[in-house]
Amino acid sequence: MITRRDSLSLLAGAASAAILPARTFAQQAIDLSPEQAGRPRAQIDEAAIKLIAKDAKFVKDGVFTIANTAGRLPFGSYANDTRTIIGSEPDIGQLIADALGRKLEVLPTAWADWPLGVTSGKYDAVISNVTVTEQRKEKFDFSTYRKDLLGFYVKKDNEIVIREPRDVAGLKIIVSAGTNQEQILLRWNEANIKAGLKPVEPQYYDDDVVLYLALESGRADAYLGPNALLSFKAAQEGKTRLAGNFSGGWPVLAEIAVTTRKGAGLADAITHALNGQIKNGNYAKALARWNLSAEAIEESRANPPGLPKA
Repeated sequence: MITRRDSLSLLAGAASAAILPARTFAQQAIDLSPEQAGRPRAQIDEAAIKLIAKDAKFVKDGVFTIANTAGRLPFGSYANDTRTIIGSEPDIGQLIADALGRKLEVLPTAWADWPLGVTSGKYDAVISNVTVTEQRKEKFDFSTYRKDLLGFYVKKDNEIVIREPRDVAGLKIIVSAGTNQEQILLRWNEANIKAGLKPVEPQYYDDDVVLYLALESGRADAYLGPNALLSFKAAQEGKTRLAGNFSGGWPVLAEIAVTTRKGAGLADAITHALNGQIKNGNYAKALARWNLSAEAIEESRANPPGLPKA
């Protein structure tokens, strides 16, 4: 568990990291081609290959087959050929496949279907913004590759900065019902009220157009959601900006990971491959392509502590 000081450091550090790359990212046209010519590629990592368990089985010979929900960018969506899945997660998959000396195949899946697909051997792994949890670790192995961050986004000219829970007191904040971020916001609000601070006014919208109109008009002060999605939109449209970040498992550090079947014998090799790409800079390039530099980790870990069971 991270301390309050660690939480504040995460808020401040992630905020600065996310704001700076957005300037250059916004100036670039998103490559929607199936070829993905700008995608970073890796050299074969013999040390990583040696860590593949002798009894490990891949779906196809010479191929690293991954699942992706292909819901929206930056995580994954269809290229302009309407068949090829592109995005930040396929980019990470490509680096791993290259390092293991294999071709990459990305298959679409519904979020509810990936666990069965991985455990049944339909996919070698899922790379689709999956957070490490203690419950999931009972059936899956993990190799981390990103921080799981939430972000407060405000109108571009709004000077609000949110560095700690007390900073949301009295604000009108948009959040999605039934989400992890809603539960965190409500816990913050409860603590603030007990401390004698003004309550938060949560706002809920089913329509993104109406949601962003509320931000632009001042009917809402901030929007709390997954940092990666909101950062991507902010950089592309230039209408909102990041006001603060914190862990998606607050106050526990949460991480996103490549997910493989428990005992499949692939996690150590994937973790080693990722660390090689972190060291040589390809990893940073892959995240920067999709404005995800704020979520970079310093080291990939195999099966780290995950979010506790509910």
